[in-house]
Amino acid sequence: MFLKRIFLTAGLLIGMTGLALFVFEAWPRSNAGDSPEPAVTAAHKQPPTPIPATATPQDYLDLPSLGPAPEIDGVTHWVNSSPLTLKELRGQVVLIDFWTFGCINCVRTLPYVSEWHQKYADEGLVIIGIHRPEFTYEHSTANVEDALDRFEIGYPVAQDNDFTTWRAYKNRYWPAFYFVDKQGEIRYIHIGEGSYEKSERIIQQLLAETSAVRQ
Repeated sequence: MFLKRIFLTAGLLIGMTGLALFVFEAWPRSNAGDSPEPAVTAAHKQPPTPIPATATPQDYLDLPSLGPAPEIDGVTHWVNSSPLTLKELRGQVVLIDFWTFGCINCVRTLPYVSEWHQKYADEGLVIIGIHRPEFTYEHSTANVEDALDRFEIGYPVAQDNDFTTWRAYKNRYWPAFYFVDKQGEIRYIHIGEGSYEKSERIIQQLLAETSAVRQ
C-alpha cells in the first residue's frame, strides 16, 4: 500500500509538471525572458483553406468593428519603408504586428507573416511590424536590422522604442495581431501564436470587402 501511494504521487507530479511546461510554452510573452530560438521549418505550416469563390454568408467570419485603429505614432526609426500612417493607408487592409526579435513566440510567427506579405501585398495588404523592445539590446536599430535580415523580413517595421504606439493600442503582449480594414477600423485581434489559417481567412475576407473609403 505504501509503495502504491508513492507511485501514484509520483505520477501525479509528473503529469502536473508536463501540463505546466505546455502552458508556459504556448502562452504569449508579456514581460519575461525567453529561451534560445528554435528551428522554424515548413513542417510547422499548413496551407490555409481559401474562401470559396461561391462563398455563402455561412462561410464568412463574424468580424464586427472594434473601433478605429489608433494612429502609428512616436516611431523612433522605420526599417524597410519610409514613415507610414494609417490615414494614408485608407483603402488598404493593414495588419499591425506587435513583436520584438528577442521573443521566441514572436519568432515562430514570422514565417507566416512573411508569407502573407508575399501573397497579398499586391492585393492591398500592408503589414507593419511594430517592434516594441523589452530589453536594452532590442532598442538598437542595428540589432533590429540584423534580425530582419536573419528572418528575411521584407515588410515595413517601425521601432516603437518609446512605447507610444504600444500604449495607444493598450497592448500588453508579444506577439499581437490587429487586423485593420480599409476604413481604418479594427476588425479582429489575435494574441499569441497559432490560428494561422483563421488569420489568413480574415485577411482574405477583409481584402474582398468593398474598397470604398469613408471620408
